[in-house]
Amino acid sequence: MASIKCGSRRKARRAHFQAPSHVRRVLMSAPLSKELRAKYNVRAMPVRKDDEVIVKRGTFKGREGKVTACYRLKWVILIDKVNREKANGSTVAVGIHPSNVEITKLKLTHHRKSI
Repeated sequence: MASIKCGSRRKARRAHFQAPSHVRRVLMSAPLSKELRAKYNVRAMPVRKDDEVIVKRGTFKGREGKVTACYRLKWVILIDKVNREKANGSTVAVGIHPSNVEITKLKLTHHRKSI
């Protein structure tokens, strides 16, 4: 995804949906909670595995849990307490778009500690 900007809706959508994995990481950012925002002076960050989030929109609104996976190809994250039951009785994780969650606790790696 080049840094050339274009006003065309068609080209903007094409660039978004054909974005490579390293660009999708940034596009799959989620807002931080008010406490984290005050602490780090950052509004949003890319979601990563082991971050703790709360769902703010949709059917699972209000559910809190830990991110178990970031599925960049499908633009979703999987959260440990957001599941549904299949017809055969087994449970399956439901994907949530990162814009619909709020990060409540960060997993601080040596890269993230620099914020």
